[in-house]
Amino acid sequence: MSSVQVGPDTVDDVQDPTPTMALEVVVIPVSDVDRALRFYDGRLGWRLDADVTTGPDFRVVQLTPPGSGCSIIFGIGVTAAEPGSVQGLHLVVADLERVRRDLIERGVDVSEPFHDAGGVFHHAAGDALQRGPDPQGRSYGSFASFDDPDGNRWFLQEIQVRLPGR
Repeated sequence: MSSVQVGPDTVDDVQDPTPTMALEVVVIPVSDVDRALRFYDGRLGWRLDADVTTGPDFRVVQLTPPGSGCSIIFGIGVTAAEPGSVQGLHLVVADLERVRRDLIERGVDVSEPFHDAGGVFHHAAGDALQRGPDPQGRSYGSFASFDDPDGNRWFLQEIQVRLPGR
């Protein structure tokens, strides 16, 4: 009698030729780890998953936004990127105004809602950004933004109905 060994990669390859990949962690460059921790844990209310120090040159802090499968990491010795250089992370929300109110009540300086004149995705800046939520109320079309203490920029994006296949 013979047997066939089937491993995780083999199972994925049989069902789908593209192996599964999941975005698990995003590294955020910060200048002051404790200040960032107070912001993300204290102000935003994100779950603290880990705070590990192995010496004066290495500390890693991991937090996860409510309902997210992806976490952020910051600390000492985890990235050479300049603090404040992350400028486009999106947090998907079902109700933009509700989340804005909650964050403002927590002391976070959140922008007014905005949309892009083209109606697709927001431009980084300029004339294409329009005040107020998407006038047609379309999913993917309304945004607000806020910065962490170092200037890393986050966007809230309202999605009520996902595009097919998403």
